[in-house]
Order: sequence, then C-alpha cells, then structure tokens
Amino acid sequence: MSKSTISTFELFALIPDAETARLYLESRLWPNGVTCPTCAGQERITNRKGDFYRCNRCETTFTVRTGTIFERSHVPLHKWVYAMYLVVTARKGISSMQLAKEIGVTQKTAWFMLQRLREACSEKMDKLWGLVEVDECFVGGKEANKHESRKLRMGRGAVGKTAVIGLRERGGRTLAFPVENTDKECLQGAVLDNVEIGSQIMTDEATGYTGLDGLFYSHDTVAHSAGEYRRDAVHTNGIESVWALLKRGIYGTWHHISAKHTGRYVNEVTFRLNAGNVANHTLARLDSFIRAVDGQRLTYKRLTA
Repeated sequence: MSKSTISTFELFALIPDAETARLYLESRLWPNGVTCPTCAGQERITNRKGDFYRCNRCETTFTVRTGTIFERSHVPLHKWVYAMYLVVTARKGISSMQLAKEIGVTQKTAWFMLQRLREACSEKMDKLWGLVEVDECFVGGKEANKHESRKLRMGRGAVGKTAVIGLRERGGRTLAFPVENTDKECLQGAVLDNVEIGSQIMTDEATGYTGLDGLFYSHDTVAHSAGEYRRDAVHTNGIESVWALLKRGIYGTWHHISAKHTGRYVNEVTFRLNAGNVANHTLARLDSFIRAVDGQRLTYKRLTA
C-alpha cells in the first residue's frame, strides 16, 4: 500500500462487502466500544439479531447507521464507503450520474447520497486567525445562456446568481458559505463572526470591506481594477484558487447547481481543502469524513422542501 494514498483496488480488498463495511464504520465511529446514540452509554448494551444493538439503560435499539447520514438508507454500507472515497479523492467532485454507474444505483439515489455526504462536509471549526484572505464570488448561470422564460432582464454580472464569501488562513483552513448580498454589513459581519480579533485581513478593493481597520483588524488590499494582483505578501490568490476549484467542479462535473443547494456544494469543496486535504493519507481523509457523518442526518423531505 502506498504511503500517501490507497487505490480503488486496495479499498475493495479492504472493504469487500456490507459486513466488513459495518465493522469498519463501527471501529471509526465507536473507537472505545459500542456507544448508544441516545444516552451515550456503553455499559448496558447487548447484541441483537443482525447488526442491531440494544441499550438497556435508555431502552433504545440502534445500529451504526442511527443518527448519521446513513440512517434509513437501503444502500449497503460498503457502497456508502466507496462513495465517500470518491468524494474525498475526486479533486473536482463526482456527479450523481457517475456515482450511479460506479455503485449500481439509480441517479436519483446517487443524488440523494451525494447531498447527504455534502451535508456531512459542513465542518464546525474555531474562528480563523493570523493572516486571513477574504473574497467573494458569484455562482449561477449567465443571463445570456438562460432560456427566454428564465431570464430576469435586470442587467448582467451578478444578477440572478448566488453570492458566496470565502475566508482562508494563509497556509491553513478554509471557510466559505453563501450570503444574502455583498454589502458592507453582510461582508464585515461574516468577517467578525469567523475571524479572531487582531488578525490580518487581506481583500481586494471592494467597498464592502472598507472600515475593517476600525474593527480591530489589520487590513491590506490589492487593487485588481488597476491590474495589481500581488504586492509583496499582500494578495488574495489563496482564496481565489478555492473559487477556481469550485467553478471547475460546476463547469466540468456538476454542470448546474441550484441556489438552494449551493451551500452544500461549497462545503464539499472546502472539506477537501481542510479535513480532506491531499497532504493527508487517503485513509486518514476517509476517517475524517466518517467522523463527520455522525449527527448529520438529512431526510429527503427536508432536502427537497
């Protein structure tokens, strides 16, 4: 086995069927032994038929799927593990059509699986600190390319698109999420909520960031409109590379993402840059993904509401 990655062939040898997948997931989600998802107890648990467990303390019957994105899914667990492997190793993501072909399910099922996996990618992290690059982008189809019945006829540029703000520590973590607009209140509120006071902020010359110096930050800008993209250590190239990955995924893999689900697609991209970073061994990235699925149940009703 490689020191940095694991091939598809090696993954299939490691987890060939649903039973080995169940044991693999249990060892990752319950490293200290079987744990009740309701009361977190470990002492009074007995085995039941199949892969069920019974907590005699709170009278809960459960499996390793309970309380995770796998709950009430009829897809075998080894297919779920392979889907996670594909998500963390595909630099530009994987489409529901491709996943359906890879694991032998319908496209609708594959789409639901991928949305559940993206839900698990929504990491809860401490505030960013140090040198933090901040920028925004707009996700959505071009007005000129839309069908006549879907055109908004309100101009070009950001019209009809979803605004996404991104924050990236220089050489560290990345955070991105959709915002209602790109005015001063919204952009600076996002910085205040997610960056430690005293950090050094780097942005372009967008007016929404004007005044950050007065909010206990050190603020430097680059003037993109004047053709300036780097001034010594001052630049936003790191966060702009995140937008390049996101848009390559949209153009080349997903083709279209709705405003409603934009946040989940953005989460997938940032997860691959953080816990799923290619600098880590593939199995370590897969373990990070498995730990993230706990407590992230997503029902089809809520997804499509």
